[in-house]
Amino acid sequence: MTENTENIVEQIAAAAAAAARPFARTSPRERAAALVAVADALDAAGGELIPIGMRETGLAEARLTGELRRTSWQLRLFADTIVDGGYLDARIDLADPEYVIGPRPDVRRMLEPVGPVLNFAASNFPFAFSVAGGDTAAALAAGCPVVVKAHSGHPELSRATAAVVTDALRSAGMPEGTFQLIEGQENGVALLKDERIRAGAFTGSTHVGRMLADIAAAREVPIPFFGELGSVNPVYATYADTALLDGFVASVAGSAGQLCTKPGFLFVPDDADLSSVSGAAATVAEHRLLNPGIGRAFSARRSDVLGASGVDVLSAGEVRVDDDGQTFATPTVVAVDVDTLLADRDALLDESFGPLSVVVRYSDRDQLPALHAELFPGNLTSTVHARSSELEDGSLSDLVEKLAETSGRVLFGGWPTGVSVTPAMQHGGPYPATTSDGTSVGTAAITRFLRGVAYQGAPQSLLPAPLQDANPWGVPQQISRPGTSRSWGASAR
Repeated sequence: MTENTENIVEQIAAAAAAAARPFARTSPRERAAALVAVADALDAAGGELIPIGMRETGLAEARLTGELRRTSWQLRLFADTIVDGGYLDARIDLADPEYVIGPRPDVRRMLEPVGPVLNFAASNFPFAFSVAGGDTAAALAAGCPVVVKAHSGHPELSRATAAVVTDALRSAGMPEGTFQLIEGQENGVALLKDERIRAGAFTGSTHVGRMLADIAAAREVPIPFFGELGSVNPVYATYADTALLDGFVASVAGSAGQLCTKPGFLFVPDDADLSSVSGAAATVAEHRLLNPGIGRAFSARRSDVLGASGVDVLSAGEVRVDDDGQTFATPTVVAVDVDTLLADRDALLDESFGPLSVVVRYSDRDQLPALHAELFPGNLTSTVHARSSELEDGSLSDLVEKLAETSGRVLFGGWPTGVSVTPAMQHGGPYPATTSDGTSVGTAAITRFLRGVAYQGAPQSLLPAPLQDANPWGVPQQISRPGTSRSWGASAR
């Protein structure tokens, strides 16, 4: 580690640690107002930020405009979440000398911020999963100072966005050090190892995410690390008409296939007519990949898939590299049967980050649950396309149960790309989709950056506001009053 790195990491870690307690003590309404201020500032800065994002990432103006809107409204959603206060899970057990297990002391429990969070930004969502994205929003909402490690794919946008966020939080009266930006892989790793960082978040490749997760786990005092890694998001269809195949190609091609929820595999009956795939793919204009590194990785992955034995090319697609080293691609779609997929799994199963997907022909629908369990142990999503009668008669129940065991979100109809930001959303899944099965989208994401603390026999003056009898923040409280233990089990009789 260079001296410069040591200085930068020390300054940032010290500032985040100094801000932790004052920021955690802010009331829900104060913190909510700060989140709304950030959202308003981002919206106001869109005219400056979006052109930078277009230039650095190659993503279209419409895509980035929608993504910025998602980012700002996500902050507003979290503002309402923390004002409501239910996320604190405040529980109060009043003292009960007649408690059936033995005298019960006064015990009060709530969720409190874990402390400074290090967020490694993603490349493919330069707003929604980057500097001011979901991980940052959730951690700030929880009351945790945030340090964002900027992604090298959009450094100028990262700095510009960070300036907007920092200014908005400062104007809203939040402590200095509540939000900071750091750049460079060496700095990010060094900060992840710093004892003042209490949790980490990441969205990116399986290789890098696992490396960072191992670093977090190997610390003298391990910390939680919430990494979103890789996912191929299988889709199972009991039919394959033109409308379904057109929707499939559109989902694969959207944002040049650089979405963590892109359907990497589509299973269809072996008698399905796949002739419309090539026509649908031919209508898709070439799209620039995010950066030269991703372009090189996609080209290599595409070559591996096209070179696998037993592959039927439905749409070869094209790959072009310009003078600046940027890669432009159109969709590549291939088809295999189940036996080929099993035999060549080493070449076919890995995620293809870009506009490439594999159609798998199957002959026996009853084999799908076991096949899914064997090939796809952990994914962000799994999808079922079936006729209404098949969905209602229970014939797909085994498959659906298996998908639920191995996926964070199970869809019926539609396509997994386009993750809606809602209170009930789950964007996570069993490993290797994520390192820990939380969610990085939706209001439940806040729980990743909270920890339970119980206070026993504490005087009112020393209790956090949500646990006081006066309840000055007006949050929901679950109160267990004396004498109620004697009725335990009555509801089951």
